[in-house]
Amino acid sequence: MIVLHEISRRYQMGGETIHALRQVSVRIQRGEYVAIMGPSGSGKSTLMNVLGCLDTADGGRYELNGVDVSGMDDNQLAEVRNKEIGFVFQTFNLLPRSNALHNVELPLIYAGVTQAERKQIALEALRRVGLEDRIHHKPNEMSGGQRQRVAIARALVTKPSIILADEPTGNLDSRTGAEIMELFEELSRQGNTILVVTHEEDVARHARRILRIRDGNIASDDVVADAGRSGAALPAIGADAVASPALKALGEGR
Repeated sequence: MIVLHEISRRYQMGGETIHALRQVSVRIQRGEYVAIMGPSGSGKSTLMNVLGCLDTADGGRYELNGVDVSGMDDNQLAEVRNKEIGFVFQTFNLLPRSNALHNVELPLIYAGVTQAERKQIALEALRRVGLEDRIHHKPNEMSGGQRQRVAIARALVTKPSIILADEPTGNLDSRTGAEIMELFEELSRQGNTILVVTHEEDVARHARRILRIRDGNIASDDVVADAGRSGAALPAIGADAVASPALKALGEGR
């Protein structure tokens, strides 16, 4: 579960104070599929950075699975990111000289997983996204959609509490973008908690809930009544229902 309570974030630009977030409060349950929308300068990117533990708020409280992460230091936040949050970026952020398998293994290397185990986990993640026949291909040998699938597999291997996707279809054509959104729908049916930041209405409507951000506030919070879901769910590869021991230890150690 994600709980934000009166989160504020301010920036100084010259002599001006920019209020990127103004006492934002929101609760996101485990397994929800939420789109975050807003125009440029609305605060949606700042909200994404706070949720992803890439930035810290000036005020308020952020709880992830019952643990307060808002006061953690940089090293603790880095550990939370590696173990609890799976990132999917618009630009894929793959290592260009490494093949798909090694790119997916990377978070597991940082987590200290043994070579044999991480290979098995990475192979399974690539199979889940339909790339079992591309494990030895490098990014420049794959299409944009295939590269984004590698990025999604990489986000899944640590079984994160949140999958956080920033404009995941931004560099894809419309057909490939639709295929990626279908994959997110499959992951949602498996019980994964998915947050998608987008400025595209058709992308947002794949989610079950849309948060619209304007001027640092949540302008609306709507359930998507016609979010289409079809097909059988795949076996779950998402996060557990409660905070991991590592996250609990971080919260208790402060």
